[in-house]
Amino acid sequence: MRQIQLPRIGTFEAWRGSARDFATMRTKPDRVDWYLEGDSAGFLITETGPMSEARHKVTASKQFLELARTVTHHSAKDRFSRLYRVLLRLQTTPRLLKDRGDAEVAHLEKLAKAVRRDMHKMKAFVRFQEIASDTDRRAFAAWFEPDHHICEPISGFFARRFADMDWVIATPAMSIQHKDGQITLDPTPASNPNLKDATEDLWRTYYANIFNPARLKIKAMTAEMPKKYWRNLPEAELIPSLIAEAEAKTRAMQDAAPTLPPLRAERIAAQPKVKDMDLLSADTLDGVKAEASTCTRCPLHANATQLVFGEGPQDADLMIVGEQPGDMEDLAGRPFIGPAGRLFDELAERAGLDRSQTYVTNAVKHFKFTLKGKRRIHQSPSTGEIDQCRWWLAQEINLIRPKMILSMGATALRATTGNGKGILKRRGAIEGGQDGIPVFVTVHPSYLLRLPNAAERARQEDLFVTDLSQVKAAI
Repeated sequence: MRQIQLPRIGTFEAWRGSARDFATMRTKPDRVDWYLEGDSAGFLITETGPMSEARHKVTASKQFLELARTVTHHSAKDRFSRLYRVLLRLQTTPRLLKDRGDAEVAHLEKLAKAVRRDMHKMKAFVRFQEIASDTDRRAFAAWFEPDHHICEPISGFFARRFADMDWVIATPAMSIQHKDGQITLDPTPASNPNLKDATEDLWRTYYANIFNPARLKIKAMTAEMPKKYWRNLPEAELIPSLIAEAEAKTRAMQDAAPTLPPLRAERIAAQPKVKDMDLLSADTLDGVKAEASTCTRCPLHANATQLVFGEGPQDADLMIVGEQPGDMEDLAGRPFIGPAGRLFDELAERAGLDRSQTYVTNAVKHFKFTLKGKRRIHQSPSTGEIDQCRWWLAQEINLIRPKMILSMGATALRATTGNGKGILKRRGAIEGGQDGIPVFVTVHPSYLLRLPNAAERARQEDLFVTDLSQVKAAI
């Protein structure tokens, strides 16, 4: 049995390198085992003889590598061996990951989902307390007990979210420190510092005042906020009393509520109910699409035929963001199938860019228009409508994590960078996106369709093809 010790920091990269070496020699899964630094090896007897000289080509898709990167952070001891078995099977069955009925693939997906859920819980339930600082920057500390080894993959999120302060998050496995804009991971196990600060009383007061007894669902609450986290949440000590008082407070709210006119009550009852939405509540694009289908975050839903969600592979390297659905897209429920979409396909083909390998969506998901006779005339969405709809675009970006976003038009530019002004001056530039993903700036194909001069339109189409060629080269 070959035994490989993996570091606690850089675990995925270390496993990937050793697994690739063993796979080139087609080493059988039962002849190799991995374990984390500091853990005991799974076998007492280790082979030390010469390795096989035979070498074979090893390939792995981006989808598998992303799955493996997530699974290596699970706490299951057999996760590395399971990944290696699937890697070997992929050499003879390249489309194995598409087989949802395969038990090994399903198990890996289950492990990955558990890791993502643990990361979501850490984002939700880390509570910082202020501590003394030896610099001009404020300093904070927090304690969290994750189920899995998620400190390394989640460190970037906290670095971006709290970039303007120094902080440390301690866990039983390791600590994440952010100081002067730099992240450091310390693999030394930490203990709970049991910190307290003056803001906890203020937070408890705020939590008690926003608690809505009429919407209390105990099972849903404990599913989203498991009791294991309560001991580290200042507001948790209030929950038992808030639950106990909920029924009486709900009756008091009902007794004090005004009587609605029958017509208004009928309209309200007929409105589609929007689910409680959480930015990370769905793990798949289909799940997010289902949530979005009943969205009423802005007034545009009232007149549109339907919400038009994005489409394309979830592992796409390129995400294309347009402005909003047009008349044809609104009726069909698919993005980029109208005149602007057809022109885009034509110019993308000239640039050698395969749309089927990209994820195509819009910054605004509902069609905004004004009636002129029987025709529906496109209207540009307002900044408020763009910002409201960015809720859904952010979830698409979070699930796909493309290498680059192609932003087409001022509306898309505002949604992806926060600023949609001066698009012609910014055209052809690569800017930093709000989600940390580079954004390539260009015009929308509809701009080309509106040009009245044939010569100018031909010139602008050539420039657009150049933009798409640069995007293709960049990814």
